[in-house]
Amino acid sequence: MICHGFKGGIGTSSRIVDTAGSPYTVGVMVQANHGERDGFQVNGVPIGSIISRDVVPDPWEPRTSHLLGEKNSILIVVATDAPLLPNQCTRLAHRATLGIAMNGGTGHSMSRDFALAFSTVDQGVAASDLGAPKVISGLECLSNSSLDPLYDAVVECAQEAILNALVAADTMVGRDGVTAYGLDPGLLRKAVADYRHL
Repeated sequence: MICHGFKGGIGTSSRIVDTAGSPYTVGVMVQANHGERDGFQVNGVPIGSIISRDVVPDPWEPRTSHLLGEKNSILIVVATDAPLLPNQCTRLAHRATLGIAMNGGTGHSMSRDFALAFSTVDQGVAASDLGAPKVISGLECLSNSSLDPLYDAVVECAQEAILNALVAADTMVGRDGVTAYGLDPGLLRKAVADYRHL
């Protein structure tokens, strides 16, 4: 897994938000395998330019014919205990992809990014009832006007989960000696601090 030219992998993040008078948790897990070094940023800091290929080599340099598909893809899974309908879960999943953009990922043509979201709320509807030609009563869901705090949380979580994947990953040597270097958390902190003092 390569993410913005560094070793990628699994990352997670979560938030608790209040909406419609109740607290709800939003959790995100990513499989970060996407993005290019040049576009990588953290809170607007151009990390890809500061921690350039001269500082930490990019496994895709030099680019070779058997290492195609360097854009790869990111998988995002969103879970929440908020009572949501399927179409609301779809909207939540769509917002998760904004977290990719917050870190400089843009979904290149070779990228097969996708996100899915689900609610853990048990509505007490039996599987046998789902296809029955009758009205199912007793379902509860948040109103669409109450979803904005969940949308904000899922964007933040996706952004943070990608960063957590990057700083948790260790350097790894793969096929044909291709080396994916981990992003040292100290180097990342220094890059952000130095940029803010400019």
